[in-house]
Amino acid sequence: MLSFRARLFLAFALLWLLFLGGAWYLAGRSVDQALKRRLEATLAQDALRAAEAYRKGQAGALLTTGGVYLHLYAQDGTPLALTRPDHRLPPERLRRAGPTPEVLWEEGFAAALVATPLGLLVLTAETSPIEAALEALREALLRAFLLLFPLGLALVYLTARLAARPLEAVAREITRRSPDRLDPVPHRLPKDEFGRMVEAVNALLQALKEAKERERAFLAEASHELRTPLTVLLGHLDRLGRNPMDLEALRTARATAERMRRLVEDLLALARGEVERNLNLHIVDLGEVAREAALEYGVAAEAESAEVLGDPDRLLQLLRNLVANAVRAAGKEGVRVRVRREADHALLEVEDSGPGIAPDEREQIFDLCYRGRAGRKAGQGSGIGLSVAVGILRRHQGRIDVISKRDGGSTFVVAVPLKQARA
Repeated sequence: MLSFRARLFLAFALLWLLFLGGAWYLAGRSVDQALKRRLEATLAQDALRAAEAYRKGQAGALLTTGGVYLHLYAQDGTPLALTRPDHRLPPERLRRAGPTPEVLWEEGFAAALVATPLGLLVLTAETSPIEAALEALREALLRAFLLLFPLGLALVYLTARLAARPLEAVAREITRRSPDRLDPVPHRLPKDEFGRMVEAVNALLQALKEAKERERAFLAEASHELRTPLTVLLGHLDRLGRNPMDLEALRTARATAERMRRLVEDLLALARGEVERNLNLHIVDLGEVAREAALEYGVAAEAESAEVLGDPDRLLQLLRNLVANAVRAAGKEGVRVRVRREADHALLEVEDSGPGIAPDEREQIFDLCYRGRAGRKAGQGSGIGLSVAVGILRRHQGRIDVISKRDGGSTFVVAVPLKQARA
């Protein structure tokens, strides 16, 4: 496979060859036609002058242009006077003679025919000067071609090399990229097709870098979230080992294991992309789902009936994540869950009395693995639950907003279209 530089060189070389060949052909054709038109004009002019002289009886005083020969034929084509016997025309060609001169091209000469009272007057001129001039022109063009073609090839090679050099530098830089090195490719290309191509590669590298950073953050966050309940679980199992009848330790171990199971389900859902697909749609009372989630975490709930079209398991997963985040921020006593109807939406509100969310963090808390400053200081918050919630809501055509007060406390507001609105 030829390199881009080689293909560019061959393309320019072929173009240069076609240009020189076309110039050679067009120049020869143009000069040939110009000389022939000039000769035709000269013969026609002399033929008119000769015909006028014959009509006035002044044939003896006729002077022609240099290199032009006069011939006279009878009306039946019989030669009466031939200045150049080798320029004799056959009778069938003479039939075209009329009062207006007509130029004919024969082998080796050109002839202008005109009818006069004395007979058919024919003026001829040799075409050898034209052929000689064309031959000289061809020789000059050939010498120019032999000089310009290799010079043009050298310039074409230099142009192709200079044009391909930045691309080769970019190609070398791209080959140095790897999963461990995803920095942008430096280049000085203009904003043309190649420049835009490199910019697209840089955008792809940046996206891969961000994806890799998110993957690292995801793994680190998942490890952190799993380590804490595992430590708690192992502690309670150790208590059960010393005292198998410790029911409190058993209940706590079971609750911790349940929390781990749900966290692992969230992780698997994110990894498989199941958050936004494989929905099992039913008519669901969002108030009942909210009361179930609130009961699991022991928080207060005020929920009126609000039927929506959705996946009950996914909606319960969404509510568990929101309530779990609120409990981590404010404890069970500081969390309240409410469900109400407003226009064509069911509104779910999870309010907590925690430290609140800084204004500059409110847009980022829904990003995967983002915990915020408060969560990092306390070592709490998975940064996963809200990402799962956003994915579930997107598939249910819902939305989520957060309201945070300056003096503390946050409220997550979830809006899901009512069953009638979805229909």
